[in-house]
Amino acid sequence: MPLPFWSREMLPVLPPFKYFVDGLVRSFLSGVRRKRRIMDSEQFQSASSGASATYPQQASALRKNGYVMLKNHPCKIVDMSTSKTGKHGHAKVHLVGLDLFTGKKYEDICPSTHNMNVPNVKRTDYMVMDHDDDGFLSLMDDNSEQRDDLKMPEGELGEAIIKKLEEGESILVTVLKAIEDEQVVAFKVQPK
Repeated sequence: MPLPFWSREMLPVLPPFKYFVDGLVRSFLSGVRRKRRIMDSEQFQSASSGASATYPQQASALRKNGYVMLKNHPCKIVDMSTSKTGKHGHAKVHLVGLDLFTGKKYEDICPSTHNMNVPNVKRTDYMVMDHDDDGFLSLMDDNSEQRDDLKMPEGELGEAIIKKLEEGESILVTVLKAIEDEQVVAFKVQPK
Protein backbone atom coordinates (compact mmCIF):
# COMPACT_ATOMS: atom_id res chain seq x y z
CA MET A 1 0.00 0.00 0.00
CA PRO A 2 1.57 3.26 -1.06
CA LEU A 3 1.90 6.10 1.44
CA PRO A 4 0.30 9.45 0.68
CA PHE A 5 2.51 11.76 -1.32
CA TRP A 6 2.98 14.24 1.52
CA SER A 7 4.23 11.72 4.04
CA ARG A 8 7.74 10.99 2.75
CA GLU A 9 8.49 13.58 0.11
CA MET A 10 7.17 16.56 2.09
CA LEU A 11 8.86 15.68 5.37
CA PRO A 12 11.48 18.43 5.13
CA VAL A 13 8.76 20.94 4.20
CA LEU A 14 6.08 19.91 6.73
CA PRO A 15 7.80 20.55 10.05
CA PRO A 16 8.36 24.30 9.53
CA PHE A 17 4.82 24.65 8.16
CA LYS A 18 3.48 22.54 11.01
CA TYR A 19 5.30 24.69 13.55
CA PHE A 20 4.03 27.83 11.87
CA VAL A 21 0.40 26.63 12.02
CA ASP A 22 0.91 25.26 15.52
CA GLY A 23 2.27 28.65 16.63
CA LEU A 24 -0.71 30.46 15.11
CA VAL A 25 -3.15 28.15 16.87
CA ARG A 26 -1.30 28.50 20.18
CA SER A 27 -1.17 32.29 20.01
CA PHE A 28 -4.87 32.43 19.12
CA LEU A 29 -5.78 30.10 21.99
CA SER A 30 -3.57 31.99 24.46
CA GLY A 31 -5.35 35.22 23.45
CA VAL A 32 -8.72 33.55 24.02
CA ARG A 33 -7.54 32.19 27.38
CA ARG A 34 -6.17 35.61 28.37
CA LYS A 35 -9.48 37.28 27.50
CA ARG A 36 -11.39 34.60 29.41
CA ARG A 37 -9.10 35.09 32.45
CA ILE A 38 -9.68 38.83 32.33
CA MET A 39 -13.44 38.38 32.01
CA ASP A 40 -13.46 35.82 34.85
CA SER A 41 -11.47 38.13 37.12
CA GLU A 42 -13.75 41.10 36.45
CA GLN A 43 -16.67 41.24 38.81
CA PHE A 44 -19.60 43.22 37.59
CA GLN A 45 -21.56 44.70 40.44
CA SER A 46 -25.01 46.16 40.13
CA ALA A 47 -25.13 49.93 40.00
CA SER A 48 -26.46 51.78 42.99
CA SER A 49 -27.20 55.36 43.85
CA GLY A 50 -23.91 55.58 45.74
CA ALA A 51 -25.63 56.03 49.08
CA SER A 52 -24.14 54.00 51.87
CA ALA A 53 -26.26 51.91 54.21
CA THR A 54 -24.41 53.41 57.19
CA TYR A 55 -22.36 56.48 58.04
CA PRO A 56 -19.74 57.00 60.79
CA GLN A 57 -20.44 59.12 63.87
CA GLN A 58 -18.34 59.67 66.96
CA ALA A 59 -19.60 57.58 69.88
CA SER A 60 -19.80 60.62 72.20
CA ALA A 61 -22.13 62.36 69.69
CA LEU A 62 -24.73 59.55 69.75
CA ARG A 63 -27.90 60.26 71.70
CA LYS A 64 -30.72 58.32 73.32
CA ASN A 65 -33.57 57.50 70.85
CA GLY A 66 -31.06 57.76 67.99
CA TYR A 67 -29.90 54.87 65.81
CA VAL A 68 -26.64 52.90 65.86
CA MET A 69 -25.27 49.60 64.59
CA LEU A 70 -24.68 47.23 67.53
CA LYS A 71 -23.16 43.83 66.70
CA ASN A 72 -24.06 44.43 63.01
CA HIS A 73 -27.75 45.02 63.79
CA PRO A 74 -29.55 48.35 63.28
CA CYS A 75 -30.71 49.41 66.74
CA LYS A 76 -32.52 52.25 68.45
CA ILE A 77 -30.57 53.52 71.47
CA VAL A 78 -32.63 53.05 74.65
CA ASP A 79 -29.87 53.65 77.21
CA MET A 80 -26.51 55.34 77.05
CA SER A 81 -23.95 56.12 79.71
CA THR A 82 -20.44 57.58 79.61
CA SER A 83 -17.73 56.57 82.07
CA LYS A 84 -14.99 58.97 83.12
CA THR A 85 -11.53 58.79 81.68
CA GLY A 86 -9.33 56.26 83.44
CA LYS A 87 -5.72 56.70 84.44
CA HIS A 88 -4.42 55.57 81.03
CA GLY A 89 -7.37 55.52 78.68
CA HIS A 90 -10.35 57.06 77.02
CA ALA A 91 -13.77 57.76 78.38
CA LYS A 92 -16.02 54.83 77.46
CA VAL A 93 -19.56 54.95 76.13
CA HIS A 94 -21.89 52.10 77.11
CA LEU A 95 -24.74 51.72 74.59
CA VAL A 96 -27.87 49.62 74.96
CA GLY A 97 -30.13 49.31 71.94
CA LEU A 98 -33.13 47.38 70.66
CA ASP A 99 -33.01 45.85 67.18
CA LEU A 100 -35.35 47.80 64.90
CA PHE A 101 -36.91 44.66 63.44
CA THR A 102 -36.72 41.93 66.09
CA GLY A 103 -36.78 43.96 69.31
CA LYS A 104 -33.77 42.00 70.61
CA LYS A 105 -31.52 43.84 73.07
CA TYR A 106 -27.86 44.50 72.16
CA GLU A 107 -25.09 46.17 74.17
CA ASP A 108 -21.67 47.54 73.29
CA ILE A 109 -18.90 49.53 74.95
CA CYS A 110 -16.78 51.83 72.82
CA PRO A 111 -14.21 54.60 73.49
CA SER A 112 -15.98 57.95 73.20
CA THR A 113 -13.53 59.24 70.57
CA HIS A 114 -14.03 56.28 68.22
CA ASN A 115 -16.52 56.24 65.36
CA MET A 116 -19.54 53.98 65.33
CA ASN A 117 -21.66 53.13 62.31
CA VAL A 118 -25.11 54.70 62.22
CA PRO A 119 -27.67 53.14 59.85
CA ASN A 120 -29.57 55.26 57.36
CA VAL A 121 -33.14 54.64 58.50
CA LYS A 122 -36.02 55.56 56.24
CA ARG A 123 -39.60 55.68 57.54
CA THR A 124 -42.44 55.53 54.99
CA ASP A 125 -46.21 55.38 55.39
CA TYR A 126 -48.32 53.23 53.05
CA MET A 127 -52.05 52.69 52.74
CA VAL A 128 -53.03 49.01 52.98
CA MET A 129 -55.10 47.93 50.00
CA ASP A 130 -55.40 44.21 50.77
CA HIS A 131 -53.50 41.13 51.97
CA ASP A 132 -53.21 37.69 50.40
CA ASP A 133 -53.22 34.15 51.79
CA ASP A 134 -49.41 33.95 51.58
CA GLY A 135 -49.11 36.76 54.11
CA PHE A 136 -48.07 39.57 51.76
CA LEU A 137 -49.55 43.05 51.98
CA SER A 138 -50.72 45.07 48.98
CA LEU A 139 -49.61 48.64 49.73
CA MET A 140 -49.91 52.04 48.03
CA ASP A 141 -47.74 55.09 48.75
CA ASP A 142 -48.51 58.82 48.42
CA ASN A 143 -47.64 58.75 44.69
CA SER A 144 -50.23 56.00 44.05
CA GLU A 145 -47.49 53.45 43.36
CA GLN A 146 -48.32 49.93 44.48
CA ARG A 147 -46.07 47.28 45.97
CA ASP A 148 -46.79 43.70 46.99
CA ASP A 149 -43.42 42.55 48.35
CA LEU A 150 -43.75 43.17 52.11
CA LYS A 151 -44.85 40.39 54.42
CA MET A 152 -47.47 40.87 57.07
CA PRO A 153 -45.74 41.30 60.44
CA GLU A 154 -46.00 38.33 62.79
CA GLY A 155 -47.52 38.38 66.25
CA GLU A 156 -49.96 40.87 67.72
CA LEU A 157 -49.23 43.58 65.15
CA GLY A 158 -50.12 41.34 62.20
CA GLU A 159 -53.25 40.02 63.92
CA ALA A 160 -54.41 43.58 64.70
CA ILE A 161 -53.90 44.66 61.06
CA ILE A 162 -55.91 41.68 59.78
CA LYS A 163 -58.69 42.36 62.29
CA LYS A 164 -58.97 46.02 61.26
CA LEU A 165 -58.95 45.09 57.55
CA GLU A 166 -61.77 42.57 58.10
CA GLU A 167 -63.77 45.27 59.91
CA GLY A 168 -63.44 47.42 56.76
CA GLU A 169 -61.20 50.07 58.31
CA SER A 170 -58.78 52.11 56.17
CA ILE A 171 -55.26 51.52 57.53
CA LEU A 172 -51.91 53.25 57.19
CA VAL A 173 -48.82 51.17 58.00
CA THR A 174 -45.39 52.53 58.85
CA VAL A 175 -42.49 50.76 57.15
CA LEU A 176 -38.92 51.11 58.40
CA LYS A 177 -36.02 50.45 56.05
CA ALA A 178 -32.47 50.07 57.36
CA ILE A 179 -29.46 48.29 55.84
CA GLU A 180 -31.06 45.55 53.70
CA ASP A 181 -34.17 44.98 55.81
CA GLU A 182 -37.61 46.49 55.40
CA GLN A 183 -40.51 45.73 57.70
CA VAL A 184 -43.90 47.00 58.86
CA VAL A 185 -43.41 48.29 62.41
CA ALA A 186 -46.68 50.09 63.21
CA PHE A 187 -50.14 50.93 61.91
CA LYS A 188 -52.86 53.49 62.48
CA VAL A 189 -56.49 53.65 61.43
CA GLN A 190 -57.23 56.47 59.01
CA PRO A 191 -60.14 58.70 60.03
CA LYS A 192 -63.09 58.49 57.65
